[in-house]
Amino acid sequence: MKPSSVVFFCMISALLLLRTPTAVESVTCDPTLLNPCAAAFLFSTRPSSLCCSRIKSQVPCYCQYLNDPSLSGYISGGKKVAAACGVSLPSC
Repeated sequence: MKPSSVVFFCMISALLLLRTPTAVESVTCDPTLLNPCAAAFLFSTRPSSLCCSRIKSQVPCYCQYLNDPSLSGYISGGKKVAAACGVSLPSC
């Protein structure tokens, strides 16, 4: 093997070993996780810190919830609650 080939092979091997894998975060879309937000959704009360953390964790599920006829009435009012928590919701 030529010395240049060995160096090239070592560099490629090092780059492959140093590359960090991309983590994919999976989210369980479960609207019952938003139960701590019920009062804020229904009565426009100030959301609790638990409510805000749950909203943040469920952001990837927002469009799915909004398209569900049994949830859309509650979730559509959730924009104000999300804004009060400092959470940006996606456009659906």
